[in-house]
Amino acid sequence: MPWSSQNGGGGWKGGGGGPWGQGPSGGQSPDLEELLKRSQDRLKQAMPGGGLSGGFLALIILVGLAVVGFFSFTVSVRPDEQGVVLRFGEYNRQLAPGLNFRWPYPVEAVYLPQVTRVNRVEIGMRATPTTNMFGGGGAEVVRDVSEESLMLTGDENIIDVDFVVFWRIKDAAAFLFNIQNPQPTVKDVAESAMREVVGQNDIQPILTKNRRETEDAVRALMQRTLDSYTAGIQVTQVQLQKVDPPSQVIDAFRDVQAARADQERLQNEADAYANRIVPEARGESQRIFQGAQAYKEQTVAESLGRTDRFLKVYEEYAKAPDVTRRRMFLETMERVMGSTEKIIIDEKAQGAGVVPFLPLNEINRPQQPQRSGGAQ
Repeated sequence: MPWSSQNGGGGWKGGGGGPWGQGPSGGQSPDLEELLKRSQDRLKQAMPGGGLSGGFLALIILVGLAVVGFFSFTVSVRPDEQGVVLRFGEYNRQLAPGLNFRWPYPVEAVYLPQVTRVNRVEIGMRATPTTNMFGGGGAEVVRDVSEESLMLTGDENIIDVDFVVFWRIKDAAAFLFNIQNPQPTVKDVAESAMREVVGQNDIQPILTKNRRETEDAVRALMQRTLDSYTAGIQVTQVQLQKVDPPSQVIDAFRDVQAARADQERLQNEADAYANRIVPEARGESQRIFQGAQAYKEQTVAESLGRTDRFLKVYEEYAKAPDVTRRRMFLETMERVMGSTEKIIIDEKAQGAGVVPFLPLNEINRPQQPQRSGGAQ
């Protein structure tokens, strides 16, 4: 017996006492009947009337057994938890949020991991909260961890990357039994994935325009790796906090970035000028081409019209040459003499032979106003 006297009357580990306190004196085993009798006497003294009836004592015992049985055979799962039941140490089933039935320990044991809580892992930095002068919480102090943040890019440049990973439990059973240390495992996987993605890209895209693509690539690679471990973890988001060159060369990198920005600005201005001039030149060339095409069509049409007219006149001339010749002569003389001054001379007339005619053209001309006071 653990209370037996050994090595000079010792008890638990030779000290003379048990795990619950000091053992009985003299190495004697405790008298259970004596303890029960003393407890009953104290209970009778505490109860009014100095005693307990058998029915009331039985009722108390039944209520106590009911309460113990209720809490022994049920388990409450909160909304943010998922119950995982082990029966004799082997995975048996999962419990939904609410009140669920289970066999008491040691038949069944229940684990309650929080499956909706989003966990946070920091890589390359550590945020340490500070306290203010009044003892309350102050601003966080971010400490850089260079052994985690310094990485080598694909073009053999060193870059300082600080990022945060957010994850949650998607399979409680796999999370509990397939990995031993979830938080360090996620941290190691995240650092490895980031180093692989950074090593496959040049430094300039990572610093400027490919931040979102880098975050998505790291998250996808982490998820594939954790799924291969059957870790039961879902990576919800990867956020890059700081992506800079090392502090020793950051000034030179900023100068290079400024030069690249100037280059892009000048390139954009040249593209804008080209986009404005080229359409104008194309429109001008198209206008000239269409004008030449219209002039060609007009000239050809006029030539064809004149040809048709000549052919028509020739056909009429062939039918009556004298009449056609005379008509052509009269039309030609009308065009020639229509705009000239005409004087008619009659040889048979007496005198000079000049026939006077009414100057209709002079009548139609507008009269100029006479100057006042001038010579008439």
